[in-house]
This record gives sequence, C-alpha cells and structure tokens, in this order.
Amino acid sequence: MTRAPIAILLVAATMALPAPATATATGGGPASWQLEAPEQAGLAAKTLQAMSAAVRKGDFGKITSVLIARDGKLIYEDYFDGSADTLRNTRSATKSVTDMLAGIAIAQGSLPGVDVPIFDVLRERPKKNPDPRKAQITIEDLLTMSSLLECDDWNEFSRGNEERMYVIEDWLQFALDLPIKGFPPWVSKPADSPYGRAFSYCTAGVFVLGQVLAEAIHEPIPQFAESHLFAPLGITHYAWAFSPLGQAQTGGGLELRSRDLLALGQLYLDHGMWHGVQVVPADWVAVSTHPHARIDDQTEYGYLWWLRTFGRDPNAHHAFYMSGAGGNKVLVFPDLDLVAVITSENFHRQDAHELSERLVQEFILPAVATTNP
Repeated sequence: MTRAPIAILLVAATMALPAPATATATGGGPASWQLEAPEQAGLAAKTLQAMSAAVRKGDFGKITSVLIARDGKLIYEDYFDGSADTLRNTRSATKSVTDMLAGIAIAQGSLPGVDVPIFDVLRERPKKNPDPRKAQITIEDLLTMSSLLECDDWNEFSRGNEERMYVIEDWLQFALDLPIKGFPPWVSKPADSPYGRAFSYCTAGVFVLGQVLAEAIHEPIPQFAESHLFAPLGITHYAWAFSPLGQAQTGGGLELRSRDLLALGQLYLDHGMWHGVQVVPADWVAVSTHPHARIDDQTEYGYLWWLRTFGRDPNAHHAFYMSGAGGNKVLVFPDLDLVAVITSENFHRQDAHELSERLVQEFILPAVATTNP
C-alpha cells in the first residue's frame, strides 16, 4: 500500500557496518512537528507531487523518504518504503552527529578545545609505524578529515580504507597504527591547499574522534548522546552500530527516523536551538558549518559537515548538509529557512549521491522558485 505525502494531503483537504551490535532506544513518536501546507510555506504543491510521482516511478532508484521543513514547520513528508517509524541507516551522516556531540562536550568543558592533540586525551598509543607527527594530530584534524594519517576511503588501495578496518577487531588500534601519508606530485600538500588542510575522507579518523570524546566525557557515547542531544529534541528511537570491541561507531551506521533527522537539520538551521532550548552552542554551529578544507571546485568541508551551492543563478542556494552512502542527505538552506531530508538505499549505485542531488535541483528548489520569483 502506498502513502500520499502528508503535507499534500493537507492541500487536498554497505558501507557494511556490523549490524548485529546495536544499542536501541524505543518508545514515543518522532520529534514533534507542526504541520503546514506547502503553498502556505511558499512551495508549489504540484512540483512536490511531481517529485513523489517520479520517485515512485523509479526515476531516482530506491529513495525511501523525502521530508521538507520550512520556517520550522513540516510542509512535505512522503515515504516510499516503510513509514514514519522506520529507522533509516543513513551511514556516514552519523559523522555530523559526532560533530554535535563534540561541540556539546567542549561547551561543557569535558573535551578540550579543537587545537588539543588527541593523545592528550587518549590513553591508547600507536604500536606500529611510530612517527612524531602522530603526536601532533589534533581534534580539529579529525573534525576536518585532514590528519596526516594515510587514510582514504575513496581509494581502495589506501592502508586506512574503512573496509580494511571492519575486518579488524580493534578499530582504534587499527587507526592509530596507520602510517603517515605521503604527498606525490599530483596531490596538494597541506601548505599548498585552501585553508592549509589537505582533505582525505577517513571514517577511521572519525571513529578515533569518538573514542577521544568517550575518554573525555567518561561515559559511553550512546548515553551521552541520549542525555544531551536526543532527549532535548524528543528523539526516542534509534540504533547505534558498534565495533567488535563494543565501541560506538561514530563514523557511520547510526539509525534514526526521518523526522528525527529533519530535527537535527532544523537544530543547526536555528543555530543550535530547539524549541527555545540551546542544545548545541551557537558559536559551535557557526564554526562547524564554516569551510575548513576544500574537497573540489564545488564542495568544501566544515567540521564533519559538507558545504556547497545547489541550483543555478538566479535560483542558486548555499547549503550545509549531512551526507551518507547511498545518497542519504540532510540538507540545510539558511537563505530559504528550509531543511530537506532524503533517505535512500541506493547503496550499490555509483550515481547515488547524484540522484539525491538531482532530486534537490529538479524538484525541491524549483518548488520554492515557482512561488518565489
């Protein structure tokens, strides 16, 4: 049975993470939202209806849900697989949640500032490939995917590729033992890169960051997240993935409901505030969504958030967003006061991210432009 989009009804009337090890909280509904019809929020309902039809037709592969909020209200919601209560494995979108937890811990004084070397916090030390430069790796290096560890998930030959980590029992030691990477002539060195950082996508580094955080707060990551992030937002249903040694995988695999993902995006759109409560410090939100490294000519990177402009002039809009394998996205458009969630299971398609971005550029942004010339 198919479901029509809730908001439109109002108008009318593997990265293969180890799945078995999860910590799950259940009970209650997704983060609460006030509903509003698309036209009242300045979006064209017909364009959104056309998007639903295109997804159901299969034009975008296996998109599982699309939600849009504007001005803090839920104005479009459609599920193409499962329901509002279905947990979505958004893969590396988890990394942005780790940024949120780091910001909260720093504000509380538990985690030292971003310039602090990670080994000032961690008890574990490298056992292989000793190098004094490892001692200089900072929290900010891991937040910006720019440490000197030889770790690149986009290179199947990389020593630190995440798939190599998953078959090792001790993920933390795996990461700490990585060698220092070299810079062949065709790769920019940090000193020659924008913002002085050479970007290299490294899930192992974000897992290390999670262990640094856990060490600093003296508490397991799931409990800290529950108390200081999820509970304030009303998020009651989720599932973490864990390493074989029982450490929370802060680099990917956290499962959340679509409305709760929308709440996380809205939290950052509203400068860390949710329903009048400052959950994440506003200055941390600002620095997290500011560029610190460049990925390519179109994309920059903040603190575990992606930054780029979608659409074309005069309808081009800057966004910061969470992103995970398969085309999973939580996109925040500050100038439109809009948050969009796209969950997807296009895990085995090379064009997965392009499909989700097409959905944004062919339907979501035009829906705004249609009523806002």
